Amino acid sequence: MTDISARRLARLDANRDLLSLTLRGIEKEGLRIDAHGRLSRRPHPVALGSALTNEHVTTDYSEALLELITGTQGNVAGLIGELEDIHRFVYANLGDELIWNQSMPAALPDEADIPIAWYGTSNTGMLKHVYRRGLAHRYGKTMQCIAGVHYNFSLDDRIWDLLEHTGADEQERRSSGYIALIRNFTRFSWLLMYLFGAAPALSKDFLRGRDHPLQTLGADTLYLPYATSLRMGDLGYQNPAQSQLKPCYNDLSTFLQRLYSAVTMPWPAYEAIGTHRDGEWIQLNTNILQIENEYYSSIRPKRATGRGERPITALAERGVQYVEVRCLDIDPFEPVGIAADTARFVDAFLLFCATAESPYFDEAGFCSKSASNFNRVVNEGRKPGLELMRDGSPTSLREWGKELLDRITPYAELLDAAYGGQAYRQAVAAQAGKLDEPQSTPSARLLDDLKRTGASFLEYTLAQSSRHARTLLDTPLPSDKAAAYAEMARASLAGQAAIEAGDTIDFDTYVSRFHQALKPPTAAATRV
Repeated sequence: MTDISARRLARLDANRDLLSLTLRGIEKEGLRIDAHGRLSRRPHPVALGSALTNEHVTTDYSEALLELITGTQGNVAGLIGELEDIHRFVYANLGDELIWNQSMPAALPDEADIPIAWYGTSNTGMLKHVYRRGLAHRYGKTMQCIAGVHYNFSLDDRIWDLLEHTGADEQERRSSGYIALIRNFTRFSWLLMYLFGAAPALSKDFLRGRDHPLQTLGADTLYLPYATSLRMGDLGYQNPAQSQLKPCYNDLSTFLQRLYSAVTMPWPAYEAIGTHRDGEWIQLNTNILQIENEYYSSIRPKRATGRGERPITALAERGVQYVEVRCLDIDPFEPVGIAADTARFVDAFLLFCATAESPYFDEAGFCSKSASNFNRVVNEGRKPGLELMRDGSPTSLREWGKELLDRITPYAELLDAAYGGQAYRQAVAAQAGKLDEPQSTPSARLLDDLKRTGASFLEYTLAQSSRHARTLLDTPLPSDKAAAYAEMARASLAGQAAIEAGDTIDFDTYVSRFHQALKPPTAAATRV
């Protein structure tokens, strides 16, 4: 530990009460499937409310791709508890359908038959729908059915002063701190993929006949023997145009300028598609990105936005509010897709990333080297003797991983001191065994189960999803909570109807105004 890191750690220790004000939230995706594991063709259940306006139950790309969203929680127990409650509410209203508890999909219909999410006839709803039409034309619908767990994390604003971030005001110091966190996350997030990656296999049908480097495991299953997360590799959501971005997070201003360029710069392949076909919108524009959310990354700086406000504008004017970790696979061994110990480890890992020294990237190569480490762990993280590049030299994944766990442990102890108990230290200590015994990682456990049972990826995941459904249904929501969620669903339907009734302009005008609302992130607005 450097002198700077030690000094910062000591300051956190002296102000540990601020750590108890840490907030976290989860957005967990999951496909609705029928009893045979096939993608549901049914509309979003009315009993779950409006996908446009229900804050806790919505859809992502497909009408069948549920997104379950917790509020911000002050502790992990409350976070996982709320996620369980939302799952129980959903299952109470799914009838004979299940939630596919894996990141990689299996029994998908033909591309044309994968339903795009529908949000009603309002301009707001149609904007979301047309954006998804654009994704279908750009990347195909199959890739959009991949699911994950997004973990949102924020520290109390006063902590950034303790960590010695400079700036003219609190907003600048906060943004500088989160961007420094993201740089360290970029350096070390390969560790998350090794410890928690849980998608080493997929259904043969997913590839739709594409060329691939995967090996065969039975007639219907493909895999890589040492992979941790095929979702986060070349087989997952990819955008060749985004290679132009290279946002290595040395400062918020540069990141926003590059993101702005991407949402305003035409891309020839998308120009060839056009924005209309047969009189209907098929994408919002022909630029590298239709909107900011199309940018794919393992972590994002975030700021809550108002209705119709663009994320770039919100970040430029009000700074970073929290970070969104996007690389976590659905844990197939957990009923709600993530374990409490995983959440606690992520908390400690992110606190470490926020506190440790975070030098600027040398854009000539360091950022790409970090990406190379990440990709190598995604594809062959459990390979015996695997080495990664560290400061220009090869180093053992196992030894570097153990060193990182040692460096993260003091932050786990700080969180335990803030919250009470030893749950955080235990969560970090539990990961050491995965470095000594790669077969104990989720990715290895899944492959071992497939080989031991002889089941296909579809059969295995369907059986697990059924067991998780029974677990959740066996402990239904208390009547008062069930009534509260039901009322929230009813209110969201009324909210959607009100939005639709309130539209006063046509959709073409609405899209034009939406694009006009995007303002260049000026130097004055991004002073970090």
